[in-house]
Amino acid sequence: MKVFFDPKKVAVVGATERDRSVGRGLMENLMIDERTIFPVNPNHEHVFGLKAYPDILSIPEEIDLVVIAIPKAGVRNVVKECVAKEVGGVIIISAGFGETGTEGKREEEDIVQILNEKNIPLIGPNCLGIIRPPSKLNASFAPDTPKSGKIAFISQSGALIDSVIDGSVEENYGFSFLVSPGNAAGLSLVDYIKQANEDEKTEVIALYIEGLNDGREFYETIKNINKPVVVIKGGKSEVSRKAVSSHTGSMAGESDIFSAAVRQAGAIEVSSIKELFNVAKALSWQRPFNGGIAIVTNGGGVGVLTADYLEGESLPEMKPKTLDLMVDHMHPGYSASNPLDIVGDATADRYKVAIEGVLRQDDIEALIVIQTLQIMTEPEKNAKIMIEAREKHGKTMVACFMGKGEETKRAINLLEKEMIPNYQDPLEASQALKVLSSIGKNNEKNSI
Repeated sequence: MKVFFDPKKVAVVGATERDRSVGRGLMENLMIDERTIFPVNPNHEHVFGLKAYPDILSIPEEIDLVVIAIPKAGVRNVVKECVAKEVGGVIIISAGFGETGTEGKREEEDIVQILNEKNIPLIGPNCLGIIRPPSKLNASFAPDTPKSGKIAFISQSGALIDSVIDGSVEENYGFSFLVSPGNAAGLSLVDYIKQANEDEKTEVIALYIEGLNDGREFYETIKNINKPVVVIKGGKSEVSRKAVSSHTGSMAGESDIFSAAVRQAGAIEVSSIKELFNVAKALSWQRPFNGGIAIVTNGGGVGVLTADYLEGESLPEMKPKTLDLMVDHMHPGYSASNPLDIVGDATADRYKVAIEGVLRQDDIEALIVIQTLQIMTEPEKNAKIMIEAREKHGKTMVACFMGKGEETKRAINLLEKEMIPNYQDPLEASQALKVLSSIGKNNEKNSI
């Protein structure tokens, strides 16, 4: 895997300047950093101002990585050239192989056998490619390059990666690497997971899975991973299971068995893409905990909903000494309980007293701060109070600053710059906290 993370010399077979083509997308993405790029196209002398070569063997230098994006008919010959050149690794973007049936599968196996002669690792075929933001590598035809971060995203859908990247550009979380295995004829899903576990840039592993060809190997791998793994499974209905085989050539399997195995292996299964990254963001930014949760809110109804969503978790009552610290600063109508409703007219001063008070309580290990925007609300001041409190007390914190106005956006950016995740919906914030709590309890159980 490491050969794909920071190649210095990359050849692109199928490089072109033609608008809206895969070859153009690959070239533009690869040129974001100062790598040596060798366009391979027998019909052009130059591509994007770079000298083009008719084939791999014409390139006078050693090549770390070859990305192939040409029609299937020409792929086998290019692979043979890669073996003769003894390149470091190969990515086959081209489709039309194992996902199409028996003949395509036979051609795919032939290509793998050729590469195995020189132990050359393969990503694909039928894939998006790989992106490694920490080394500014984008060897894919994705629409953009995401920010560098701590989440490894391994997806059996390349198009899903495209959409996630597009959405993440406006978000504050980033990725250690993103890869679409495609048909996984060379490197398998398990290989990518093991690499993520060994990768010092990765703290959380997020998976989109449609099917597995070796469920036992997947289970054993996940069971022995020492980083959090968050999974979403496609192909759960009868109709979608039929679609899986034609997509990546893998087998969908029974969803109930998959879910039970994931839980038993210690991974977290979620039910939506949004939840996948909500949870992954929390896991990469906040520490797991084993203890009580406090809710501080300026909206009573939102606090009640949050308590409902956190059912099964410990929500300790406010102790007399906690209330003594804050009673003189609160509105007469404040709740004096958990959820702690500090009433809609709460200014930053009242938030500060409430947050400091609950974090001092020894049976509270995590806090969710909810803010609904009123005319007297001070979002940026509230964000700074949370940041200072986290630094002082070191406890787990998430925010639910609701709304999308400019004031709220500035506050959210402050929070997330300091790795306090914000969620627009209290359900999402609660889901993230419940996962952190679950992992904390399991860690405590395993250490006994």
